[in-house]
Amino acid sequence: MGVVILCGGKGIRMSEMRGFAPKPMVKIGDKPVLWHIMKIYSYYGFNNFVLCLGYRGNKIREYFEGNKEWNITFADTGLDTNTGGRIKKIEEYINDEVFLVTYADGLSNININDLLEYHRRQDKIATITVVKPRSPFGMLELDDNNLVASFKEKPVLDYWINGGFFVFHRDVFKYIEEGDTLEKESFDRLVKARELCAYKHDGFWKCMDTYKDNLELNEIWRSDKTQWAIWEEQGL
Repeated sequence: MGVVILCGGKGIRMSEMRGFAPKPMVKIGDKPVLWHIMKIYSYYGFNNFVLCLGYRGNKIREYFEGNKEWNITFADTGLDTNTGGRIKKIEEYINDEVFLVTYADGLSNININDLLEYHRRQDKIATITVVKPRSPFGMLELDDNNLVASFKEKPVLDYWINGGFFVFHRDVFKYIEEGDTLEKESFDRLVKARELCAYKHDGFWKCMDTYKDNLELNEIWRSDKTQWAIWEEQGL
């Protein structure tokens, strides 16, 4: 089964520290974040990857093309192509009835096998992993006299957001057009057709969206709380 990773965006919010590297090549420890993501899938036995390249895709190709651990297809999906368009452009590389999709900036201890089994039980075209984000701010509760009743430091918020780990049946290509943003037009069509279901993940999840996120992930990596590095449990 193939794993498609969206690697083509410019990552503008990371520009303060990216230099000449594309966002997927920004490092956590001594490895690019993209490597960490691929290791998660590899842990569950998924070693066939389609990397949707765009901005500075040559840097990604140069780093990974000599890799012996995985079977990697490098697909040039354009510099300014939206996420839906990138998926549409790699249809020719999808040989299985079901395939996996993710972004090149999200880390999690999600169980990919459980996600896949859930998708099969639901029998829908697409499954999106949803997570509850942590607030970037501390939150106060006030009493009737405007006295602080409680203070919560960056609590987990009580709503679900896109966690970025997807399972698609190949029929999904019928719902995607080349100019689409996957999360807008494509998903809207799936929602209207009642073909998009959600898999709730309550465990670790962190998106490397900003320089601050990268610093936090590197701090976690240096600690003994690297929950996404599940491959280290077996010394892989």
